[in-house]
Amino acid sequence: MTEAPPVDGYVRSDAFEVATCWKYGLSEPTPLPSPLRSPRAALEAAILPTLVDGACYVTFSGGRDSSAILAVATHLARREGLPDPVPVTRRYPNVPDSDESEWQDLVIDHLGLGDWLKLEFTDDETDLLGPAAQASVRRHGLLWPPAVHSHGLVYSHLTGGTMLTGEGGDEVLGARRVTPLTLLRRRRRPTRTLLRGAAQALAPSVVRRRQIRRDLESARLQHWLRADAKDLHLRRMAADEATEPLRYDAATWWITRRHSWTTMATNQALIAGTYQVRTSNPLLDAGFVAALAHAGATWGFNGRTATMKALFSDVLPPALLARRTKASFNRAYAGRYTREFARNWDGSGVDDGLVDPEILRDVWLSDAPTMSTAMLLHQAWLAATVTR
Repeated sequence: MTEAPPVDGYVRSDAFEVATCWKYGLSEPTPLPSPLRSPRAALEAAILPTLVDGACYVTFSGGRDSSAILAVATHLARREGLPDPVPVTRRYPNVPDSDESEWQDLVIDHLGLGDWLKLEFTDDETDLLGPAAQASVRRHGLLWPPAVHSHGLVYSHLTGGTMLTGEGGDEVLGARRVTPLTLLRRRRRPTRTLLRGAAQALAPSVVRRRQIRRDLESARLQHWLRADAKDLHLRRMAADEATEPLRYDAATWWITRRHSWTTMATNQALIAGTYQVRTSNPLLDAGFVAALAHAGATWGFNGRTATMKALFSDVLPPALLARRTKASFNRAYAGRYTREFARNWDGSGVDDGLVDPEILRDVWLSDAPTMSTAMLLHQAWLAATVTR
């Protein structure tokens, strides 16, 4: 499908956000709306318009989030006498860590779906410096999250309509600050980790901010940053995280304030729009998040699996609901194009006051590349391309 003219309105990132590949900050708080329906009914309300207005696709990896959206959309379509949604799956035969075919088959067989669009990528097509990504970066500039630049490889196979995703599931359906206390209250065995989590949940904001920073630092996140830049990155991330309220309902509604999610949704929708495709992220829908918040009240659920079972046990197989493994797609985004650029890169095009170019190159050439360097990759490539 031929792309339409460029669309304005992208959310841009400043130099520091490019270096860290993150969107900091929270919007101003708003009151939690009164509940109008159950969480499941609210999720269905978010999905229904996409089933009515043209073709409905679901980006489907076989993970719990995309499986949940596909299952609810299928259940809703059949109940309302509408066409089934079409799962769209990207497969990477040369990237073993990304293989989720067993889980995908389990869900598709359980739902009894016939149409299934499988896109097989065997030549590093989705590399974040592959031909498709290069064309998108050249046209639209630096965007967060950087993976949106490769999404055209999927959108180009669709015939308009709406693409549903499972974005936001890890956070919206996952544990909250209060969860360790909830588990203790419900007489779970008090392990050292659980007691530590409960103590941190009850600590004052300034104490939690220091602990969150220590936890982030021990994970060696963004280790390509210069010392001062990394210090600022950790402080800003910890400051955001430490504002999470204690109650489950308030903490769940707090998720809607994150700039990262609003940026992702805006840029994702605009990229898709150049292919005449709409996008929707039902797990981030405000109505669903509010309903889930009210359903959890003060204490919430006993973690991610308990939340999944409460919401989706009637439409998904038990094994999928309890799944704890997760595929890795980093190598699908950092293949031969990225490595070729990194080998020939002269270190220019990035702010070396914020990042160490040599460490950055090592990350791009490593066996474990991270998507958190992708905006720097695009920045360096653009600078090299412009100067040619």
